[in-house]
Amino acid sequence: MSEFSATDHAHMARALRLAERGAWTTKPNPMVGCVIAHGQTVVGEGFHQYAGQPHAEVFALGQAGARARGATVYVTLEPCAHTGRTGPCADALVAAGVSRVVTAMRDPFPQVDGAGFEKLRAAGIAVQVGLLEAQVRELNRGFLSQVVRGRPWLRVKLGASVDGRTAMASGESKWITGAAARADVQRWRARSGAILTGARTVIADDPSLTARPEEDQPVVPPLRVVLDATLASLDQVRVQAGDAPTLYLHGPLPTRVADHDQVHFEQIPLHEGRLDLRAVLAALARHRVCEVQVEAGATLSGALMAAGLVDELLLYLAPTLLGDGARPLLSHLGIAALAEQQRLRVVDERRVGADLRLLLRPAG
Repeated sequence: MSEFSATDHAHMARALRLAERGAWTTKPNPMVGCVIAHGQTVVGEGFHQYAGQPHAEVFALGQAGARARGATVYVTLEPCAHTGRTGPCADALVAAGVSRVVTAMRDPFPQVDGAGFEKLRAAGIAVQVGLLEAQVRELNRGFLSQVVRGRPWLRVKLGASVDGRTAMASGESKWITGAAARADVQRWRARSGAILTGARTVIADDPSLTARPEEDQPVVPPLRVVLDATLASLDQVRVQAGDAPTLYLHGPLPTRVADHDQVHFEQIPLHEGRLDLRAVLAALARHRVCEVQVEAGATLSGALMAAGLVDELLLYLAPTLLGDGARPLLSHLGIAALAEQQRLRVVDERRVGADLRLLLRPAG
C-alpha cells in the first residue's frame, strides 16, 4: 500500500499545476508550487513567481494565516533552509505550526540538499518525500541539469517537411510549419533561459529571437545568445533590439569588444577551428542559464548532436514535401554506418494545427 493517500495525490497534483504557472518567470530558479490543507480542505496555496521574490510556501502561508497551524503542506520541492534573497521557508513553516510536510523531491542545491528536511524534523514536523517526483523532475529538468551536471539542459528546435528538409536550397524557409506551430514555439521560448543561434542564421534571417507568446502572461525575456567566432553578424541589429539581453560568444579577436546597453561579449576557446561547444555551455552555466533552446541551422544543430550535448529535440513536422534539393534537417552527424545510428525515444507527440510535434530524447 502506498504511504500517500488519494487526498495527498490530489493536493500534490494541484501544487504541480501551480508550479507550472511560473514557467515563464521563475528562471533561473526552479518552478515550485505549494498547497496547505486540512484533509480535503485547502486553506492556502501559492507558487514561486520571480527569482528574488517570495517562495511558494510564503504565498501559501500568507493565504492560510492562522489556519496553517496543524495543517499538511504539499510542496513540489524541499523547503529551503538558507537565507538568500529571501528567508528560509523551512523556518516559516515551523513558525506557522504546520504538522506535516509532503514534498515531491529533495532539493539538490548545495545550500539546501536535505537541510530543509532536517529543520522540519527537528521541530517535530512529519516529513514525507517522493510524491509525484518524476513529474516534478520533468518540470524542473533545466534547474536540475544546472545544479547536478553543471550545465544547462539543451533543447534543439527544428521545423521540417516530412522528408526531413528545413529550407529550400536558396535558404527560403518561411513558412514550412503553420501558424499554430509557430505560436507553440513561442511558449517554449518563454520557458527557456536562453535562445541560442549561430552567426549564419543571424546573417541570413536577421531574427529577433524574442519570446512572444499569444497568452497575456508575463515573461522574463530569455537571454539571446549568438555563436559568432569572428563577430561577422554584428551588422544585423534585430537580435540586439528590444528589452531582451544579448550575448555574443566569440573566438580570439585582435581587440576586446566593449559591452553596451544590454549587449555583451565573451570570448570562448576554439576547438578544431570552431567555438568549443562544451565551453559554450560552461559559459551559459556561469550566466545562470538553466534551459537553452537552440534555433539554428543544420550545421550547428548537427554539431551539438554529434558532440552528445543535446538533451532533447523539439521537432515540428509539416505535412509537405520539399524534395532532394532542399536543405537537410541535421548535418555533420558523423554517422557512416547503420551501427552508428543515434536512436531517439519519443517523450511526447501531438498535433499542433496541421503539423505534428515530437519531443525526442537520446535513447541512451
